[in-house]
Amino acid sequence: MKLYMTPGSCSTGIHILLEELDLPFEAYILNLPAGDHLKPDYLAINPKSTIPTLVRDDGSALTEFQAIAYWLARKYPKAKLLPGDADGDAQAIEAMDYVVGTIHGQGYTRIFTTANYTPNEADHEAIKARGREIVAQSFAIMNAALADKEYIVGSFSIADAALFYVEFWADKIGIALPPHCQAHYQRMRARPVVQRVLREEGYR
Repeated sequence: MKLYMTPGSCSTGIHILLEELDLPFEAYILNLPAGDHLKPDYLAINPKSTIPTLVRDDGSALTEFQAIAYWLARKYPKAKLLPGDADGDAQAIEAMDYVVGTIHGQGYTRIFTTANYTPNEADHEAIKARGREIVAQSFAIMNAALADKEYIVGSFSIADAALFYVEFWADKIGIALPPHCQAHYQRMRARPVVQRVLREEGYR
C-alpha cells in the first residue's frame, strides 16, 4: 500500500494505525506549502487534493481520515481497532467524527488556514481567536468523555489516533489541554508505535 501524507498533519493518525497493524506500506511525503497536493499526478489519485490518501493493494485510492481508519479496522479485525460491538463501534466513530469534523475541520482550520475564511486580513485575528474557542470548547467535551477511561472507548481504537493528532497540534501551538485529554496525550506518547511514528516523521 501507499500512504500519501504530510508529517505532523492529520495523516499522522493514519500512519499510527498502519504501524499498529504492522502493515508494510510506502510513504509518499506531500509538501503542502509547496503545493504538492495540487499537482496533476496527485490530483489523478485524489481529485479532492486532500490528505491522507491510502492507495490499497488493488490500486484503488481511499480518502478521508474516517473512511481510511474504519477500513483498516474492519479489514484487520484481529487488531481490535474497533470494540467489535454495535454500541462500542458507534461510540468510536462518533468521537472520531467529532474530532476530525469539529476540532480539526471547524477549529484548527480557522487557525492554520485563516485566509480561506476571508480575503480581508483585518479579520484574520478574530477568525483565529474563534478557532481557538472552538478547539477549547471541543476539548472540554472530549475531556468529559475521557473521564475514568484510558482511551475513548476503554481500549485503544481508531478514535484515539484521531484525538492524538489534534492533541499533538495543541501541544505544538500552545493550546492547553484539559486534564483527561492531557493524560490521554501522554498515554499515547508513551506507546512505542507512536514514539516510532513521531521519530519517522522527524519529531524528537
